[in-house]
Amino acid sequence: MAESPVTAVVEHLSSEIRRGVLPPGTALPTHRKLAAQHGIAIASASKVYARLQAMGLVVGEVGRGTFVRDRPLQREWDADDEARLSSQSVDLSFNHPTWAGQSDLLRATLRELASSGDVSALMHQQPPGGRLHERQIVADHLRQARGMRTTADQVFLVGGAQQGLDVTIRSCLQPNDAVAVDALTYPGFKMAAALSSLALKPVTALNDGPDLNALDALCRRNVIRAIYVMPTLHNPLGWVLSATQRRQLAELARRYDCLIIEDATYAYLVDDAAPPIVTLAPERTIYVSSLSKSVATGLRFGYVVVPQDYAARVKSVVRGSYWSLPSLVTAIATRWIANGTVAQQEQFQRDDARQRQSVAREVLDGMGMVAHPSSQFLWLPLPEGLRMDQVVAALAARGIAASKAEAYATTPHAPHALRLGLSSMPLARVGPVLAEVRHIIEHLPI
Repeated sequence: MAESPVTAVVEHLSSEIRRGVLPPGTALPTHRKLAAQHGIAIASASKVYARLQAMGLVVGEVGRGTFVRDRPLQREWDADDEARLSSQSVDLSFNHPTWAGQSDLLRATLRELASSGDVSALMHQQPPGGRLHERQIVADHLRQARGMRTTADQVFLVGGAQQGLDVTIRSCLQPNDAVAVDALTYPGFKMAAALSSLALKPVTALNDGPDLNALDALCRRNVIRAIYVMPTLHNPLGWVLSATQRRQLAELARRYDCLIIEDATYAYLVDDAAPPIVTLAPERTIYVSSLSKSVATGLRFGYVVVPQDYAARVKSVVRGSYWSLPSLVTAIATRWIANGTVAQQEQFQRDDARQRQSVAREVLDGMGMVAHPSSQFLWLPLPEGLRMDQVVAALAARGIAASKAEAYATTPHAPHALRLGLSSMPLARVGPVLAEVRHIIEHLPI
C-alpha cells in the first residue's frame, strides 16, 4: 500500500528531529508554508503537526507557531537507570508533569524579573544555601502547607531533591555507615548511597508501610546510623503512613539514636496525610523535598530542612560542593511559592493524578496494581512466569519505556514487577497506552 503524504512528511520531520538536524527550539514552518514545501493541503499540514505533537516531538504555541520540543523524548541510558531505551514515544519510566500555561507563566515571570529594580542582582552569587529572605519564603511555605515549624537558617536551597539527598548523606554520614531502607525504595537514594559507600539494610514491607517490628529487630542487631523513609506517598508502592506509624518510627529512631532522612518529594499529592515525621522528631530529622514533581522537572529547585545541630556541617558541604543555586532559578521558584503559583499547581497535580489513577484502575483491573489514589505512578506485579526484562524489552519494541523493579530493590532478588509513571503523557493517552501495556503483558508467552 502506498504511503500517505501525511505519513511521509511526519516520518521525514520526525527523523530530522531525532537525528538533531532540527535541534530543540527550532521554529518549524507555518502550516501554509509546510503545505507548499511538501505539496500537500493545509489541512494535511495540520495533521502532520498534530501527529508530531502526539509523538512528543513538537509543541504548538498559540500566536507563535510550532517548535521542536526543548525536551524531546529521547535519552541515553546506562545500566543503573530504571529503564533502557534510546528513543521512545511514550515515557512511563519517569514523571515529567506539564500543565497548560506553563510557558506563558515562565515568560511573564521573566518579564517581571527583567523589569524589577535591581535585575543585576540576579548575576550575583548567593550565599551558601541561598539568600536569607528566599530561605524564609520556603520556611513560611512549609509552615503553612506542611505544618512545620522551622526557621530560615535551618533551610538550605538545593538543585532538586536528589542533590538534597546527596548533601544530607555527605554532611551527616560516613562511608560504611548502615542505613535502614525499605526493601523497595527510591533509586536515586540507592545511587547516592553507593557513591558514599553506605551499607543499605533492607526492611521488609507490609501492605501499609514498612514492618516496624522488623526495623526494631534490625536496629537491635546492627548499629543503624540513619533511616531513609518516604512516609507520605512512598515511591514506588504509594503507601502513606498513619499518625501512629509515624510516632512509632520516631520513637524507634530515638531509642536507637538514628538520624531520620524524610523524603517528601511526592508528599504534596496527599492533602489529608498525617503531619510529617520532622514535626515529631525535629531534633533528628532531615526533611528533603523539591518542586520537580509539582511544577517542573527542569526547574531543579529543592530544599533541605535540618536540625540546628546539623546546620553548620550541611553549610560546609554546600559551600564545598555547589556553593549555591543560580540566582535566577531561586528567584523564579521563590516568587512562585510566595505568590501562590506553587499551591495552585499542587492542587492541579492532585486533581490530575486522581483522574489518571481512576483510568489506570479501570484499564488494569484484575492485574493486582498497587497505587495510592493521588499518586503519579503505580506498581504493577507481573503474572507468574513472566520476567520483567522480557516485558520491558517487549514494551520498548512498541515505543514504551517502563521501569523495572530491580532499580528499586535493596534486596538481592527483585520481584518481577514494573513501576509505571503516569504524568509524562497527555491525560487522554493514559487509557490507550495502559491498554497497550496490558495487551503486551497478556500476550507474551510464559
